[in-house]
Amino acid sequence: MSKIYVVGIGPGDKDIMTAQAAAALDECDVIIGYKTYTDLLKDRYPDKEIIESSMRMENRRCEKCLELAREGRKVALVCSGDAGVYGMASPMLETALKDGFDNVEIIPGVTAALSGAAILGAPLGHDHCIISLSDLLTPWELIEKRLECAAKGDFCIVIYNPASHKRKDHLKKACEVLLRVLPENTVCGYVRNIGRDGCLKKLCTLNGLAGEEVDMFTTVFIGNSMTYIKDGKMITPRGYDIK
Repeated sequence: MSKIYVVGIGPGDKDIMTAQAAAALDECDVIIGYKTYTDLLKDRYPDKEIIESSMRMENRRCEKCLELAREGRKVALVCSGDAGVYGMASPMLETALKDGFDNVEIIPGVTAALSGAAILGAPLGHDHCIISLSDLLTPWELIEKRLECAAKGDFCIVIYNPASHKRKDHLKKACEVLLRVLPENTVCGYVRNIGRDGCLKKLCTLNGLAGEEVDMFTTVFIGNSMTYIKDGKMITPRGYDIK
């Protein structure tokens, strides 16, 4: 029976992939995805047909999945982290449903906000939000507005896509926005290459964060007014000390 799975494979380490994701990949005939992510699966699934593509080919990948499913095959469209968090779930559903194909199953995975938080300690113990600094699909003015609103609401903030080759100064610009609201000593941290070789973590303050070197494989965490560091762990209490 033809079917499309949209699979979040987690950060890369097979031990952090969910059992449901692994089962979907075991069952499918074809794995399709961005090359960086399919490369993580080749050794584990050597007998699977794997179709890889470059960045910014999301719509074409969805169309290829639909084409193969129409031929009666079971296809897994993979992405890192969770399929529904900046992943391929929404474009695949939009493409499939527009074409009248409804046998699409979304398989959740462990997004970087969760896997990165575990490495730093417990930075997301209270209300939090995730904001991407990529302005490929979102105007920078709207990103700035969301950052400022999150800061005013005293949310813990997770930042995805803090920099790339073309967006080297985006994290610095984001910090400038946040510093309009938050104190310089706000506790922050980041993790690079979560669940992969060369994993690196660092704790810092908001004032120092702007000068840190980050890339598209880095996830940044900004604490709320209650977040603190103890014994090398970033901790946000579950509640406010209301008296």
